[in-house]
Amino acid sequence: MKSILIIHQSAELYGSDKTILFFVKELDKTKYFPIVILPTTGPLKEEFEKNNIKVVIAPVLKLYRNIFTPKNLIVFAKEYFQSQKILVDLHKQHNFELIYSHTLAVLVGIFFARKNNIKHLWHVQEIIAKPTFVNKTFKKLLTLKSNHKAIYDSIQTMKFWINGEEALAKKSDFVWNGLDIEEKYNSSSEEIRQIRKEFFKVENNQLVIGLIGRINSWKGQQLLLEAFNLIANDFPEAKLVFVGSAPPGQDFFLQDLENKIQEFKLMDRVEIVPFQQNIWLFWDSIDIAVVPSTEPEPFGMVAIEAMAAKKPVIAANHGGLTEIVIPNLTGYLFEPGNKNDLSDYLKELIQDPDKRSQFGENGFKRVNEVFSMKNHTEKIENIFEEII
Repeated sequence: MKSILIIHQSAELYGSDKTILFFVKELDKTKYFPIVILPTTGPLKEEFEKNNIKVVIAPVLKLYRNIFTPKNLIVFAKEYFQSQKILVDLHKQHNFELIYSHTLAVLVGIFFARKNNIKHLWHVQEIIAKPTFVNKTFKKLLTLKSNHKAIYDSIQTMKFWINGEEALAKKSDFVWNGLDIEEKYNSSSEEIRQIRKEFFKVENNQLVIGLIGRINSWKGQQLLLEAFNLIANDFPEAKLVFVGSAPPGQDFFLQDLENKIQEFKLMDRVEIVPFQQNIWLFWDSIDIAVVPSTEPEPFGMVAIEAMAAKKPVIAANHGGLTEIVIPNLTGYLFEPGNKNDLSDYLKELIQDPDKRSQFGENGFKRVNEVFSMKNHTEKIENIFEEII
């Protein structure tokens, strides 16, 4: 059995967190013994431990914009030595054959792999154009000989990083993220009624437009609100729901959204629901899913979640979302940042329940055929064997 050290950048349960959770659960435990490094405790750690996956808390060494200040460099150095001590002890116990760094946000894996001559795989799930020095730093790290292969969560993500980088392109591939449809929780009609009544504050005959995801500067909450404001008077039966929370210490994003709702006088037409762990109850309870990201999504996990719940998806026409949503088959792709284009597609789906149903069925079929966790895991396991 091969010991694999898996390093991930957070302990929450958003897109990339769910991806690594589903993958490790599906991983063939007769071939691989995974140990997961997380920077903190949180719901992801709890989910791993429910599935008997060993989790160790250690600094993962994130590269961030203000790192090159004396204070932050001292903190980074302390975390480096702390993490190295923890990893040395783990390596003595388990003799890792591969380090799998899940997302670019973690640097400890490449440092430890290089120092100890361990094979390294980097799974890139970010598109980072700015700051320029961060972009260039990551390209150099990805190209290092000690990083034996790079995989990306979409074709668009891969194209972004390998553009003009011949050496990196030779050891790059993409693997679409996946969902385990068989483990999807299927909400009862009574549960859906309760969610709609208690959280969304709607009756069964009303229509719910939903955006599920972290509230931040680029997930598109403000854009969707503006588009909804354009059509709210024409469709009094429709309601807009945001499900998600702002990042720790960035509650101003939530406040800005609440202020805009008040400015539009939509307090009785828009609901904000904090992050929910059993997200399937909420997907099953909405009617139209929107993924209006104002910057390119590397992949777009929420889009395949919505499709798994048989929801039509309206998504921004850039990044990985263009590889997930098939226009006029599973939903629509609108011009990024264009509230008028988005509102037109909202109108179309609000007025056409048959199309909503057909898009939902088509999306469910596409997730099963293309974005299954079985496909995702098999491809990464093959890459594990190739590297080892």
